[in-house]
Amino acid sequence: MSVAAAQSDRIATAWAVLDTVPDPEVPALSLRDLGVIRDVLSRDDGGLEVVLTPTYSGCPATEVIAASVRGALEEEGLGPVTLTQRLAPAWTTDWISEAGRRKLREYGIAPPGPASSCGATAPVRILARGIDCPRCGSGRTERLAAFGSTACKALYRCLDCREPFEHFKPI
Repeated sequence: MSVAAAQSDRIATAWAVLDTVPDPEVPALSLRDLGVIRDVLSRDDGGLEVVLTPTYSGCPATEVIAASVRGALEEEGLGPVTLTQRLAPAWTTDWISEAGRRKLREYGIAPPGPASSCGATAPVRILARGIDCPRCGSGRTERLAAFGSTACKALYRCLDCREPFEHFKPI
């Protein structure tokens, strides 16, 4: 096997491992589903470099995410691992995969709509519109609180099934 093929296999294995590393705040999603893992690169010394973009620069889970990524890859024998934090471009909910959006809904969290549809000059909306209940699918919902269990989520209630749920805010 050529060196290039071996590196390609190693990177593919790393991506597969990263598919299994859960987000510490929403464990129904992998970090890859969430879109915080930007790239996996092969280093000259045979190790891997993983590029991470946190959901926001002050995210309290950043250290846990880094330790989880490093631990999972090293446990699979893919070390040494270097972690690089890239803050630009800033993470956006548009980076959540379709599988991640489905997993959020199944977990009981309304996934965000597309942040990119607002346009660069559109204001950020505090009161999201058209939030469907992830449990019954009803569009008849009301916001109970601007913040849920984390700052990136708001608390809602369905007016049909009466169940509370969180909505992942689009940013």
